[in-house]
Amino acid sequence: MSTEFLIVRHGETPWNVERRIQGWRDIDLNDNGREQATRLAERLSHPGNPHAPLHAIYSSDLSRARSTAQAVAKRLTLPLGLIEGIRERNYGVLEGVPFDQMHEHYPEVATVWQTRDPDGVIPKGETLREFHARVTQALESLAAKHQQQRVLVVTHGGAMDILWRAATGEPIETPRKVVMLNASINRIRITASQTGFEWSLIDWGDVSHLQNSDNDVVA
Repeated sequence: MSTEFLIVRHGETPWNVERRIQGWRDIDLNDNGREQATRLAERLSHPGNPHAPLHAIYSSDLSRARSTAQAVAKRLTLPLGLIEGIRERNYGVLEGVPFDQMHEHYPEVATVWQTRDPDGVIPKGETLREFHARVTQALESLAAKHQQQRVLVVTHGGAMDILWRAATGEPIETPRKVVMLNASINRIRITASQTGFEWSLIDWGDVSHLQNSDNDVVA
């Protein structure tokens, strides 16, 4: 029994433009991000939309994801469920720091980031392994709940990277190979069985509904 997930990154925020690390900091959308959310909602509510029907919509509880998801939920008149488990990684002391200034402010932590050490510690934050477990468990719980349905999940760039790796079998410590675009539509399938969950990738990086979407996600 499988579940198809439409994985969407939130729309653009001021910190995306400034290339700052957001994590759990609750930064809302900018004007472009709100426009992206509107275009996403238009795409998913269009009569010829290939992703219909959507049976459920879930979002990270952080404002940038929630605002993006609300635009779709309102257009489709579906309830919106909020899930802390699909939040961005908690980047602790790195939150708010520009990507290109990590080494200047926190050289040891920047090395943990860049080497993708699964158990490397970011003070006041999560390890990559903890982040991976949290996000994948949240999606598997949704898969168990929504078998044979199509579900929209609005989340964050780092969480999307975790989901892409789970769907492709790519280890969490290897360099990133795909982009994580704001308001993009990305599709994975999770199949539940008596022995566990099997993940697979359907497609990735659809931004045909947008005028622009930038990839600011570094790691």
